This record gives sequence, C-alpha cells and structure tokens, in this order.
Amino acid sequence: MNPNEIDWGKFSEITGKHQGEKWGLIPLLQEIQESVGFIPPEAIESIAETLNLPPSQVQGVITFYSGFSTEPKGKCVLKVCRGTACHVKGGKSILRMIQKDLNLEEGETSPDYQFTLETAACLGACFLAPAMMVDREYYGKLNPIKVTSVLGEYRKDKGED
Repeated sequence: MNPNEIDWGKFSEITGKHQGEKWGLIPLLQEIQESVGFIPPEAIESIAETLNLPPSQVQGVITFYSGFSTEPKGKCVLKVCRGTACHVKGGKSILRMIQKDLNLEEGETSPDYQFTLETAACLGACFLAPAMMVDREYYGKLNPIKVTSVLGEYRKDKGED
C-alpha cells in the first residue's frame, strides 16, 4: 500500500456511517485503520467533526492505543515477543534474524510496504515461546528454519519467490 493512494471516498463512506455517534470514536478509528491501513493525520479534524469531538480528543485516543497508527504500515505487520519466556528461549536472536532478513529495525516499514517490524512486551503466548505474530496469526516455538519458512510464505503472497 502506498500512503499517497488513500481512498478518500472509502474514508468518507466509513465516517458517514458513524456520523454523530456519541461513543463511536474507537469503532470508527478501527474501521479506518482496517480499511486504509493507518489513520491519516490530515483526517483527524474530519473524524472529530463527524463525532462532534475536539480534534485533541481524537488525537489523544490514537496516541494512547498502540493498535492505532498515524504512519502507514506494511501489508504484513510482524510483532516479535520480548516477554520473559520468549527472551529466555531465544526471542532476542529471533528478532535479530528477522531484522537481518528483512533489513528492518524495530518500528520500520519496508520501502515496498510489504512488512512492518514491531516488538511487543508480551504476546500472551508464553507456552509457544519464542513467539511472534504476523497480523493476527501466532507463530511459536520459533527457530531459524521456521522463521525463514514463515517469512517465505508472506513473501509468496506478494509473488517475490
């Protein structure tokens, strides 16, 4: 996804469905994030007007919840667990391997918008340590071969292999 190619028509359709909803901010933001891939900063004022809220309140919710982003993310968002169980079982080396393979640092998105690399304090899957998520899919008991295989599957989706 190229961040310069926002479908503003789709954006207007989403905000229109939530017009005037008193408690609709989080569902509206979730729907925009799901559709557009991020919350465009230039849309914050429009979102606020839709719900009759001050723009500062919209911005506050976006920055408070880590699930919202004002920066475009990749088609595939990888979250590597940094929790204690994952750390003890080699999570740090898994993270380094992914960083090297994708040539990304934590928080970065690839230039083609295929991958975003993030870490999480805990993914809540300690029994799968070391673990990571790609979008909403969990992958556990990771080792170099398994990581290479998982990344390969997501590269295939793009047609690189």
